[in-house]
Amino acid sequence: MAEGQDDRHDVVVIGAGAAGLACASDLAAAGLRVRLLEAEDTVGGRIRTERVAGFTTDRGFQVFNTAYPQVGRRLDLRALFLRPFTPGVLVHTDRGRLRLTDPTRRPRDGIGLLTGGRVGPRDLIAFGALSAHAMLAPASRVRARPDVTTRTALAEAGFSEDFVETFFRPFLSGVFLEDSLETSARFFHLVWRSMLRGTLCLPRDGIGAVPAQLAAGLPRGVLRISSPVSELTPAGVASGDGEVRARAVVVATGAGAAARLLPGLEPPAGRTVTTLYHAVERSPLPEPTLLIDARRRFLNTCVLTEVQPGYSGDGRSLVSTSVLGAPAPADEAAVLSALAEVYGVDTGTWEPVHRVTVRNALPAMTPPMSLTRTTRFAPGRYVCGDHRATGSLQGALASGARAAREVLAGLGAAGTP
Repeated sequence: MAEGQDDRHDVVVIGAGAAGLACASDLAAAGLRVRLLEAEDTVGGRIRTERVAGFTTDRGFQVFNTAYPQVGRRLDLRALFLRPFTPGVLVHTDRGRLRLTDPTRRPRDGIGLLTGGRVGPRDLIAFGALSAHAMLAPASRVRARPDVTTRTALAEAGFSEDFVETFFRPFLSGVFLEDSLETSARFFHLVWRSMLRGTLCLPRDGIGAVPAQLAAGLPRGVLRISSPVSELTPAGVASGDGEVRARAVVVATGAGAAARLLPGLEPPAGRTVTTLYHAVERSPLPEPTLLIDARRRFLNTCVLTEVQPGYSGDGRSLVSTSVLGAPAPADEAAVLSALAEVYGVDTGTWEPVHRVTVRNALPAMTPPMSLTRTTRFAPGRYVCGDHRATGSLQGALASGARAAREVLAGLGAAGTP
């Protein structure tokens, strides 16, 4: 049924991912009549969780960072029942495993690396200086400095090429979803800052619990799921229920859908990642730690049930492994062979549980990168999402909040209670 003139809204938000949920929440809190339309049958966009064969599997490997400012503002962290990863990573090298941890939390590990000859004093000094600056310097300095690639920034910080190749390149490949370190140093510094200031965790019920909680806080009647939008109209949007009339429209979808709805929008290139889930009888790593490979045969791997035991319904362990792109079956076999070497176990009996390929999982964030892009696209038309900000939960939420502020200003409702 088409919505009539009496059902005209102030704002229609398209897409109930993190950005759309934040935008709709702020607009509703300001007293506007908001309609949030989501094409799928649940909220979250790429932040989704599924139960597969009795296991909890997220849409790709995802972590929750408690340091994100928008997270602290919008979410009840205790209700998520978070459990943390180890504050550091294990690196598989040809010389054995190397454990690198946050020097502000485990200084003894740094001393052990130095006395054991695993890392030279130059790199440990640079590592400490980088971490201290990230902890103490205001974020405004990151935004103000000239932008370069992350590889250039690491060289300027004094790191040796060997340390970059052994640690930073394999580790950051899993963060940026690219393995050349061509990502903006501004984004790198913000990521490093958030990792040191916060704790990486997983919610008890999967990452999908985050958008579910955001959606639960919306006023009744704002959200409609299974309501795809085919186009924007002069009076609002055309959806499966007919035309939804509104004074302003916010497109909070992924980059591809946003470009379709807003002709002329130039979205950034996207990064593709595939996550493989395997069930194993016995945990190959009895600790909640991320494991990376210096040879970069995969992005990262971890035993999810060491972080959240409830991810398994039958007591077996669940191993998550992410790789760039969309691997062919032969490539998956090569990944399993690499995991056998890295974990030091026979992976021939590992049972495939799920495979998730996420296209446009992150936007390409090459320098120079703006951290404060306007969301206003045209009069009465706005666009937000992580493709308009930093590719992270924080970036998506902040972009949605910015869109709400700019909509309020555009409608002359900035002072609405």
